[in-house]
Amino acid sequence: MKLTFLRLASLVLLVAPLAGAAPLPAIIPLPQTVIAREGAFRLSPQTQIIAEAATRDSARYLAAHLKPATGFAFKVKSHPTNPSAQGAIFLRLTTANPHLRAEGYALTVTADAITIEGADDAGVFYGVQTLLQLLPPQIYATNLVTGVDWQVPGVQIEDQPRFAWRGLMLDVSRHFYTKTEVEQLLDLMAQQKLNTFHWHLVDDQGWRIEIKKYPRLTEVGAWRSGVGFKLDPQSTTSYGKDGRYGGFYTQKDIREVVAYAQSLHITIVPEIEMPGHSIASLSAYPENSCSGGPYSIDATGGVFHGVYCAGKEETFAFLTDVLDEVMDLFPGQYIHIGGDEVPKDNWRKCELCQARMKSEGLKDEHELQSYFIRRIEKIVDAHGHHLIGWSEIREGGLAPSAAVMDWIGGAVEAATNGHNVVMSPTKYSYFDHYQSTNHTAEPHAIGGYLPLSQVYAFEPLPARLPAKFQSHILGGQANLWTEYVANFKHVQYMVFPRICALSEALWSPRDARDWTGFQQRLPAEFSRLDEQGINYRKGSSE
Repeated sequence: MKLTFLRLASLVLLVAPLAGAAPLPAIIPLPQTVIAREGAFRLSPQTQIIAEAATRDSARYLAAHLKPATGFAFKVKSHPTNPSAQGAIFLRLTTANPHLRAEGYALTVTADAITIEGADDAGVFYGVQTLLQLLPPQIYATNLVTGVDWQVPGVQIEDQPRFAWRGLMLDVSRHFYTKTEVEQLLDLMAQQKLNTFHWHLVDDQGWRIEIKKYPRLTEVGAWRSGVGFKLDPQSTTSYGKDGRYGGFYTQKDIREVVAYAQSLHITIVPEIEMPGHSIASLSAYPENSCSGGPYSIDATGGVFHGVYCAGKEETFAFLTDVLDEVMDLFPGQYIHIGGDEVPKDNWRKCELCQARMKSEGLKDEHELQSYFIRRIEKIVDAHGHHLIGWSEIREGGLAPSAAVMDWIGGAVEAATNGHNVVMSPTKYSYFDHYQSTNHTAEPHAIGGYLPLSQVYAFEPLPARLPAKFQSHILGGQANLWTEYVANFKHVQYMVFPRICALSEALWSPRDARDWTGFQQRLPAEFSRLDEQGINYRKGSSE
């Protein structure tokens, strides 16, 4: 009976509203339940937004996002001026609805009022996102729009996410995107009800975060001689005054972006790569390598020989200092340390690494990698955070409290052993892959093929994972590696509309998802993106 109602709800949303009710605009991600009602609410200059203290931030967000297109200066109040409260939008928390969990909301629209109730302020915020989608798509315009009837159709929605981790990773190491561009991406994520931004700040090709104790990380490691990757030098604007290519975020920038993300109920997970993918760091401080360098950030190509020495105590002292500053900037639970694609050749040839293996009783270099990760885990844990890394951190034995970001396997093993897992498989979530088999019609990509329909088919729960361990699957995320994505308009193209499909896979009830229905709702989403000037791949055909 529950499934029948959910399917009926999506039919009501997509095809034919109840008799006497106006057609409902498409909502992405698909809410848990939707019931059309008669009547409609019209915004006017007299409309008030009535918010409890705990929901005033969401109320201000709503007012700010309604004003540019409508021109109405909506007032946020604690109590209605008119006791009858007709023509008002109410935002409040509720404990009366036993069906609402964290981030859940109930949205009711009648001709007289709109009410958004949330299990928490995040839930109210997501109710606001749904309300904006119920309005004509011109509400997303950044300038005044005339001749539009700002009408919200009557509806009853109850909604909450299926998974707690709904994420997007952006690689800013291969190519640098400005603070403003990152914040614009956060805005777009919030519209899709995503709540985790994985910020890949460090890799072979660039170190993007200021570390005050080690200034050469950004003086040297944030820059290279050119755009690289055989790309057109004119395809990007990320050049310094001296002509070098790159850039970095100051700690002030980082704090401002973190605060901005928090206002959108988005947690930022920073990634500081180790022990591999570290040429940018070693080009600045080569003494932390096995050989002592020299390393050049311009000679990385596709070679992954930038590996920290696991035999030097100085290496761990350096990384402790770096992580101390990183963890002071990011208040979220997780710190990502990479741990992927670590070549072991340097360690096999290094006398200090071999001595470390002997003194610690490690049988091979895989166990040496595990030793390295476990030492870093203790540093992270001591600051009240938890370590997360790519699939390869399982090599040689997984650190006791570490979480795994699964891109090539290992989720079932990790979850059954009590470790939290974020699903991010290449088959469904690598947005650096082509969106069509006709490569001549697409911007250059790293390879592969990930059409919209395949992203929509993403199922985060592994089929082989017993039910009692499924709570360890926190959710999933998309990854945009940017070797061939040199500017932010290209970022937008690679992300949209595939992130809409991923959002629905992570938010909506599994049995209510429907590819045909999703395609029918996409044109409205395209209109919203058009109003914001977003460069997206048009059409849903493969």
